[in-house]
Amino acid sequence: MGERIILHCDLNSFYASVELLDKPALWEVPVAVCGDPKTRHGIILAKNEPAKKYGIQTAETVWQAKKKCPGLVLLPPHHDLYKMWSVRVNDIYERFTDLIEPFGIDESWLDVTGSLHLFGGDAEKLANKIRKTVKNETGLTISVGVSFNKVFAKLGSDMKKPDATTVIPVDGWQNIVWPQPLGNLLYAGRAATQTLKKYGIETIGQLAACDPAMPEQLLGKMGRQLWEYANGLDKSPVKPRHAADPVKSVGNGTTFPDDLVRWEQICAGLMPLCDSVAARLRRHGLYAGGVSVTLKDVSFKTFSRQTRLDAPTHLVRDIYRAAADLARQLWKPPARLRSMTVTALYVTETCSTFQQLDLLDSTAQACGQRQEQLEEAVDAIRDQVLAQLAERFPEEDDEKALKAIAFGNGEEGEALPEEEL
Repeated sequence: MGERIILHCDLNSFYASVELLDKPALWEVPVAVCGDPKTRHGIILAKNEPAKKYGIQTAETVWQAKKKCPGLVLLPPHHDLYKMWSVRVNDIYERFTDLIEPFGIDESWLDVTGSLHLFGGDAEKLANKIRKTVKNETGLTISVGVSFNKVFAKLGSDMKKPDATTVIPVDGWQNIVWPQPLGNLLYAGRAATQTLKKYGIETIGQLAACDPAMPEQLLGKMGRQLWEYANGLDKSPVKPRHAADPVKSVGNGTTFPDDLVRWEQICAGLMPLCDSVAARLRRHGLYAGGVSVTLKDVSFKTFSRQTRLDAPTHLVRDIYRAAADLARQLWKPPARLRSMTVTALYVTETCSTFQQLDLLDSTAQACGQRQEQLEEAVDAIRDQVLAQLAERFPEEDDEKALKAIAFGNGEEGEALPEEEL
């Protein structure tokens, strides 16, 4: 069997590009998309090419960006628009192959091994054709990496931007890949690169040349995986776009308009997050086998902890008890908290463990049934409220509307987006 032909398509400066589609006067002006500083979301989410020339970085604060570029134009995000354009672009990709795996909202892998012959048989020409089609039909540009595995295809798309194609061929790929900084390799994050740097490993080639036992000892399974990536051994398939992965976690988080400085405030903030997580689990007939809590303080330092539950549950009572216990362990007064996330872990479709345990205690079983009935009644009321809100505010998202009621101006964000509901 011949080598695979994998493309990685990356929408250039996606958020900013979408915002500028109907603002041609700003095309040559430094522009950044950011959250609202008034609601504690003054962070750069995306920037256009002119802004990049000033050294504007994603995730830096607005005041830092403004210091670099006083004339920087700031635009608010419109996530519904980004989702719409992401779907539209992936629909274009489907004209060229049915094997498409989105990677976040603005990137996708395409396996064109089986369809390349339909488009002339030249992978680079096909990549250029896809770039041209996306640009002509949407006004957006993409960078495309072409290679024989997913890791190198992504590396290629990152090498030349914007609106470009980079080929990393099966013959001689080492000459292109190995001189690259280790941090350019997929999943080689800051912590991993800093750890390996201490041992003289700073390029992909240096990692490839070392004994695989070394990175595995330093980084665990991820170390071995990175070594395999560096040696061109990635065999992971491109998963079909519409194939549903099993849900592994369900999470909700929020950034609060004011710092949380008292335990009572933390508890009050946890409850609606736990309620939302539990409601989602019940809605999809799922149960949580564990809970994690992540706190972020005003210096953006995060603290996380997780625990397994005695039995799978989708009751807010149980999830809140576990979350509050974790938060109590994590929070060290007088720390000031700006955001919290609650995530249900080890999600399953059965509560058999719960039922087996409670058969030994009829009182506990009856109590659990009453609690479930109560929370199902709350779900029904919630659905009625959402229906009324939908009539009054047809353009508002259901979750966003409820979050506005619960948190005021705080903004709700999802935990573990690639795996959650």
